[in-house]
Amino acid sequence: MTPQIRPLSANLQRVAIEELNEVPERLDADIETLRTWLKQQPHLRARSDDQFLVAFLRGCKFSLEKAKSKLDKFYTLRTRYPDFYTIRDVDSQRLHELLRLGVGLRLPRPLHDDGPRIIYVRPGSYAADKYTFEEIMGVSHALSALSLQHDDYAVIYGCLLILDFSGYTAAHLLQLTPSIVKKMSVFAEEAMPIRDKGRHMINTNAVFERGFNMMHSLLPAKEQSRISVHGSNLESLYKHIPQKYLPTHLGGEQGTIEELKQQTWDIFMEQREYLRTEADYGVDETLRPAGQSCDYESIFGVDGSFRKLDFD
Repeated sequence: MTPQIRPLSANLQRVAIEELNEVPERLDADIETLRTWLKQQPHLRARSDDQFLVAFLRGCKFSLEKAKSKLDKFYTLRTRYPDFYTIRDVDSQRLHELLRLGVGLRLPRPLHDDGPRIIYVRPGSYAADKYTFEEIMGVSHALSALSLQHDDYAVIYGCLLILDFSGYTAAHLLQLTPSIVKKMSVFAEEAMPIRDKGRHMINTNAVFERGFNMMHSLLPAKEQSRISVHGSNLESLYKHIPQKYLPTHLGGEQGTIEELKQQTWDIFMEQREYLRTEADYGVDETLRPAGQSCDYESIFGVDGSFRKLDFD
């Protein structure tokens, strides 16, 4: 039986075979093995269509055990902390306001036109006295999950983040806690089957520096090694991401902020019903086999903050 998935371009297929251990002739059997395992998990209500499952297999380089682990953690964390990892109400006016702000913007062309998906993030673009960081992350995680179904460049090559700290203030930083940093890190490393291809920080300021120095140590060494801080030196950024692959205001050809916001809104509207059905999936901890649970409360710890920082 032929898997019900989008056909890949010749180059994407080559990368899937050479770098992700994909064997096209075995793909249907691999997907079916993962689907059979899902059916045997009494606590898991998971999507089981071919396109969704192949994203986990590719993101785990076709290690079945890693794919199982990520699928379980993906739904476990989304069920345990829904406000942080999901959109609860796709019809909410407040959600629509958040989407219109364009805090996280997917750039239309991948790096080198056939490489990692580039995500442009603006952590200082929302009013910190109006919206919480949890709300921002709920939208971010929900939109990121769409890439599992709809973005072969993200699934096969991974994602490259540009974080632009223009407008970032102490009020934004004070919304962060060690617990929140760990929630972001654990989900990215242990639940999402999309590879982190690097994070580039630009237009950083004194507030960022103070927060970064404290938060950096909370991240695993692998994550720390993927972070590059460029300050206001865009020439330094261009060495990693050629200028034309940036948004217009950064000298690139990927569109204006308003155009990118509209594209994000269009994607949301197009996938609105899919996002609505996300609420149908998750875990029921009362049905989880004994000895398989994970105490995320102890991993994430208490919600202390960085309020001891002295901001001038």
